[in-house]
Amino acid sequence: MYEEARCAMVGIFERLALRSYCSSALVGGSMADRSKAYEDTIKTLNTLQSNAATIEKIRATRDQNCHQNIPDMISMTGRVGVTVDDIDDLRVIHVSGTKGKGSTCAFVESILRSLGYRTGFYSSPHLVEVRERIRINGRPLSCTDFTRYFWHNYGLLDASKSEHGGAMPTYFRFLTIMAFHVFIQEKVDVAIIEVGIGGQYDCTNIVRNPIVCGVTSLGIDHTGMLGDTLDKIAWHKAGIFKPNVPAVSVHQPKDGMEVLKDRAKEISCPLFLAPNLDAYDWKSRCVELGIPGVHQQLNASLALQLCHFWIKDHKLGIVDRQKFYRDWRGGGDGDGGSVVKGRCLTVSAAMAAGLHKCVWPARSQKLSGPGITYYLDGAHTAESLQLCADWFNVETSKEAKSTSGNPFVRVLLFNMTGDRKPESLLRCLLSCHFDCAIFCPNILNRSKENSDLMNLTVTEKSQTQRCEENRRIWFQLHSEYSQTNASSLNVSRSLHPFQDHKKFNGSLNLDKSDDPFILSSNRETSLMPIFAFNTILESLFFVSRGQDPRIKVPSDLGISTPPPCLQVAHHAQVLCVGSLHLVGGILSILDPTVCES
Repeated sequence: MYEEARCAMVGIFERLALRSYCSSALVGGSMADRSKAYEDTIKTLNTLQSNAATIEKIRATRDQNCHQNIPDMISMTGRVGVTVDDIDDLRVIHVSGTKGKGSTCAFVESILRSLGYRTGFYSSPHLVEVRERIRINGRPLSCTDFTRYFWHNYGLLDASKSEHGGAMPTYFRFLTIMAFHVFIQEKVDVAIIEVGIGGQYDCTNIVRNPIVCGVTSLGIDHTGMLGDTLDKIAWHKAGIFKPNVPAVSVHQPKDGMEVLKDRAKEISCPLFLAPNLDAYDWKSRCVELGIPGVHQQLNASLALQLCHFWIKDHKLGIVDRQKFYRDWRGGGDGDGGSVVKGRCLTVSAAMAAGLHKCVWPARSQKLSGPGITYYLDGAHTAESLQLCADWFNVETSKEAKSTSGNPFVRVLLFNMTGDRKPESLLRCLLSCHFDCAIFCPNILNRSKENSDLMNLTVTEKSQTQRCEENRRIWFQLHSEYSQTNASSLNVSRSLHPFQDHKKFNGSLNLDKSDDPFILSSNRETSLMPIFAFNTILESLFFVSRGQDPRIKVPSDLGISTPPPCLQVAHHAQVLCVGSLHLVGGILSILDPTVCES
């Protein structure tokens, strides 16, 4: 008992000393001091991550205590002096969905900022630095501001935890609490809040009276927590609906839309359907979206509808607001289980500019290097990966035409996380006709020096096991595909000289003992060289053939000789996909300032 009390007191003094150091570094410290203060802040934040065992327990029990999430959040926000009334005063736009939540919120933020409003935007996950999650007027919090706001909230929660059974918020809960506090202090006009997982029990659902809610495209994801069918998942996503608060959805599969309609009726929430983007009046302007991809048109339309509801509400009183919703619904009562098509709005020059100037990295993004183009997309559901594959095929074909007949090679760099099924995701990528495939965990490098990208919710062992599983399944899928699609592959080879992989059969004899970089390689007879590496950095060094100056590996570590397709090719086209964490790690190496966009 005495030893436990002594350790607790030591921990308290250590945290107080660290907080004092970080605070003084912000006021009068050098740039190096401020940088260290930020690094120490992120390390302290990381102590709030649930460990791998806890996460697995939550998944196994489908989080049976999830009904406590909102009451616990109310209690914890109260401990930092933030009430639910304070949160409602932020004039929130709340967005759930499976695919496109971040893009939709980014469009909303850019539109409203273009119209002159002061915006707050909370999103997850981050790509390179955790401060990306909390943005003011489109910019992530500075390191200084993040450090200052962190220690204010952490200090209050730490000081009050003994009165609450020692409870401290988990990583995501803490950042959500901090985001609300920041938006209140920064006096934003609007807070755009992206749901973390689900909606009904997500800690962002502490918002009682948002101005408008949105639901992006539904799909199968996070099945361990939300269920394994679209209707179960839709139930969770519609959990953000509130009485007499308009909600707007994009077109959904029938079973998903039926659940949204039923929940809207149950909650007395008027439900609207975002029209196609080409149905709007653009005043003869070209429709140009800042985030590439045909599928972004859905998200852009939803964003326009959300902005329109928010702007009208911003200008109306309570009586006028009720009339506005009646008129918008064409006189319907809106709570009869029906969904009303949203109006085809006239898009102002400022709104069009907001859509055009919107920047949201890791979504259909291209980065160039010496002899290589990286195609980056955080797609991690079957539907999103199919769209990504279509985009990759179109863009690489365009690029290949500009190579003047020089040989090029297509490479897959893939990882996936969570309870997703690799078969359903990887099958979507077979049509890309890759020459080489590389699999790696979401581990940036061996030194593990980047605290922003530390993930303590999974073990390194489980990540490498998943990586091996992905590699094995890709080998099986590709072998089957090659046998059943020989004719289409022959046509592809006539256009793409490196599609004839037979010359690589048995040419590789690498395993973990041969090369410190490689977990394994395809010792099986395969039509394609397939590798699994230990880290993102080593994977990038390998695929870039050591020619990209941005990718630096320790000089005392060798690198295996790339397969002939990579050695001889004039240009490599690399699709990096399957996980936002993977793409974020890649961006931290290739474009570390991306979070400032």
